[in-house]
Amino acid sequence: MLVCVCMLVRDTQIVENSPKWMFWKRRRYIVAIMAFFGFFNVYSLRVNLSISIVSMTEIRNVTLENGTIIQEQEFDWDSSVRGYILSSFFYGYITTQIFGGWLANKIGGAKVFGAGIAVTSVCTIITPFLAKSSVALLITIRVIEGVFEGVTYPCIQAVYSRWAPPLERGRIATIAYSGSYVGTVISMICSAYLAEWLGWESIFYVFGTLGVIWFILWLWIVREGPELDSNITRDELELIRNSLGDVAVNKNIKHPWLSMATSVPVWAIIVSHFSENWGWYTLITQLPSFMKDVLEFDLGKTGIMSALPYLAMAIMIQFSGQCSDWVLTKGYLTTTQVRRVFNCSAFLAQTVFMLGAAFWLSPGGSTACLTLAVGFGAFAWSGFSVNHLDIAPQHASVLMGISNTFATIPGIVSPIITGAIVTTPTKEEWQIVFYITSGIYLFGCVIYGLCASGERQHWAMGNVQEKQNENGVENKGYEKEKI
Repeated sequence: MLVCVCMLVRDTQIVENSPKWMFWKRRRYIVAIMAFFGFFNVYSLRVNLSISIVSMTEIRNVTLENGTIIQEQEFDWDSSVRGYILSSFFYGYITTQIFGGWLANKIGGAKVFGAGIAVTSVCTIITPFLAKSSVALLITIRVIEGVFEGVTYPCIQAVYSRWAPPLERGRIATIAYSGSYVGTVISMICSAYLAEWLGWESIFYVFGTLGVIWFILWLWIVREGPELDSNITRDELELIRNSLGDVAVNKNIKHPWLSMATSVPVWAIIVSHFSENWGWYTLITQLPSFMKDVLEFDLGKTGIMSALPYLAMAIMIQFSGQCSDWVLTKGYLTTTQVRRVFNCSAFLAQTVFMLGAAFWLSPGGSTACLTLAVGFGAFAWSGFSVNHLDIAPQHASVLMGISNTFATIPGIVSPIITGAIVTTPTKEEWQIVFYITSGIYLFGCVIYGLCASGERQHWAMGNVQEKQNENGVENKGYEKEKI
């Protein structure tokens, strides 16, 4: 990760006293790295149940003292019950998206981000006890975890709006967001082996404890804004101030709710976010089961193979953020064109490879297609995920809350639909799941390609001092060195 960050910072066109490779002296990148580990925990805590539930419901052969072999299953949950358990997290998650964005503007995005992960971590630690008590309590604690994790994505936009210069939004955001995919990879691999070696309960204890440790470090290192950070250099502080003006420092921002609700570019983001998350949540909750039931991998191999698509995403998202910012700063494309090209090319690739996975149902073929489908999704995150900051930076946290509210619906609906379709399970049933996902990707591509914008919207002008040119921004912090 440190090597990746060095590469990202190396080409940044700024004038600062410290050498460019010394990224740790640029506090905005320290914030991005801490956010990376925050999202690492967000997804570790979210996806560990996808692996542990395989172990919890696995039918094992047990040899009794008299030599008799019997079959034992700790939790006798059918596919329908498992679908509701896996989707229960999102019942709570959907409720705090808009509230999280609003709260971040009121008391600070860094505070809300840290608190959300901290409470989720504590809930994760007590999950095994509640799971053994009843299904109802397991579902309840997952709903509560969702409530507190629901604030994370909206409020991190408030952090970016105070720390990320416009020409670095892509790379800073993707550094942080890549933690989600690294967390998914590590969680899936480690969870499988923790379940085999120490029992499924250890999955929740280990990752819950890591979340608590991260929260303590977050409170110690990260401040709400650069002006509150005693370790920031004067050069960096001036660069951020000159490039952002007074964006996001006003806690009494009045959000134009009607204008946002009727804005075509906002709905383009919403549809794109929904489409990307449909495929993401379908795979993140069901991929371990697909690989075990259809591809016939054992539990340990299931964890490793299920993690491959997210490893591809973690690598490619770094390249995506760097590339989108480079194209923008060079003036090859406008902000609108950058967002559309990166987002739509990702969705087209995902459509093709998801269809490939549906037709090429073999261990090697399916794994390759799904890895490429998820990996190319990295380019979409240089599209819709930072688009909120383009069109309305001072409202970005609330806009992310709105789009993520709609984008949470797949987390609720997709596992239930998959559970209803895949009952036997057979390859033909899984093909239907992949067909649906491909169609939704293609729909998102069309809508975003036609309706997205990278320009500041008229209803988001207000008193923001940040200026725009034909490429989207005029960044005073970059004026001393030719780009």
